[in-house]
Amino acid sequence: MRHQDIRVAVVTGASAGVGRATVRLLARRGIAVALLARGRVGLDAAAEEVRAAGGRALPIEVDMADHDQVVDAGRRVETELGPIDLWINNAFSSVFAPFQQTRPEEFRRATDVTYLGYVHGTRAALSHMTPRDRGTIVQVGSALAYRGIPLQAAYCGAKHAIVGFTEALRCELLHERSNVKLTMVHLPALNTPQFDWLLSRLPRHAEPVPPIYEPEVAARAIVGAADRPGRRAYWVGAPTVLTILGNRVAPGLLDRYLARTGYRSQQTGGPVDHDRPNNLWQPLDGPGGHDHGVRGSFSSRAHSRSPQAWLSRHRLAAVAGVLGTAAGVLAWRRH
Repeated sequence: MRHQDIRVAVVTGASAGVGRATVRLLARRGIAVALLARGRVGLDAAAEEVRAAGGRALPIEVDMADHDQVVDAGRRVETELGPIDLWINNAFSSVFAPFQQTRPEEFRRATDVTYLGYVHGTRAALSHMTPRDRGTIVQVGSALAYRGIPLQAAYCGAKHAIVGFTEALRCELLHERSNVKLTMVHLPALNTPQFDWLLSRLPRHAEPVPPIYEPEVAARAIVGAADRPGRRAYWVGAPTVLTILGNRVAPGLLDRYLARTGYRSQQTGGPVDHDRPNNLWQPLDGPGGHDHGVRGSFSSRAHSRSPQAWLSRHRLAAVAGVLGTAAGVLAWRRH
């Protein structure tokens, strides 16, 4: 489904970060966008950006962990904007903490939003796309879907689960000879607001592990994948040594390496206020909150372009892998 065939798109987690950047790009293409997220302030600001670009926007407050809310949102989109051509699952929440310092209810909540939110979104999308036998679903994944790292057990577990779920469903769609397309886009470390609003029990402020990319890099890849949904997955930025070498060549060695370096590389030198508000249970851009926008606080270190994303999009996966590995090794050594 080329972009000229996409008239109505749904983006979850649309109020900030990668979702917000994706919404902006879709709006510039003249696509009507339904924005799904929990925070009213961020949703309204994102919707205004769509309208300023000349597009139609439908902001809907929805908790992706609640199946009924997601189903209702899908029905509302079909009624108010028209048939859904593209559904992008992107919403997530998580906890920065060692597993044993993550409370059971927090782990469950992160899983409900990040993993089951994708399941609910996919189910809602298919309920409209399958009868028409057309449409595209894009799952926004992560390099951490293939290699877990310390201090992010809830997030890594959910992203791994999304891969297994998506692969199983893709086989079923192929078996049914369905024309509904399903693909994944795996992201590297990104400069989004998540490091300022996720629940953290780390002694210092959380940070992304270099190489870091701006959210707009991810947005271009996500929309590009929607234009060419036949591929199983696309990589954005360097998947790093973690995914290319680590699991395929020396997973045990990588475990020990991450045990030594994975704590330091995910924290800045500055302290964190453990009493600060976080978005695990309630949005920080809800009533009384403020709009967090697209980018986080690491723009001075973030890349605005990714040669590997271009290579992956043009099916030069082997070259992309080599470049990604080299970039990852260099970044880890410098850090």
